[in-house]
Amino acid sequence: MSHVIEATPLNEELNAVRKVALATALPYAGGVPPKLAWALVEAGEAVLVDVRTTEERKFVGHVPGSLHVAWASGTALTRNPRFVRELEAKAPKDATILLLCRSGKRSDLAAEAAAKAGFTNVFNVLEGFEGEIDEQRHRGRLGGWRAHDLPWVQD
Repeated sequence: MSHVIEATPLNEELNAVRKVALATALPYAGGVPPKLAWALVEAGEAVLVDVRTTEERKFVGHVPGSLHVAWASGTALTRNPRFVRELEAKAPKDATILLLCRSGKRSDLAAEAAAKAGFTNVFNVLEGFEGEIDEQRHRGRLGGWRAHDLPWVQD
């Protein structure tokens, strides 16, 4: 994980994220805040991959243009044994890949699996799409892609 990305303002932020990941012994390139993730995607410097279930994307919403490779499926969230192969089919192993789930927990596991499989620039999008559960047991208010007013659509 000593790979250094070409110097641009956005990539300098990614290199700072990578340094934190190295210092904290993260098994993948690091955790990226939602606004930086969107800036990277908008600039064409990263690929956003949603690892939530098909149902979550359909009923809760998704980021326009994001790729989809489910980490797990169904209400029991059964682990997708083909996750790495499906990711390999959608993005090169050296691409800057940003993984997004509901709260950042599944995408953390997915990023670890991807890094172990040889993806060198895989990042977890912190806070996920909906963020953490608030005191009323609702999501979407305490962090997350939607709470930061970043682009998303709902079917």
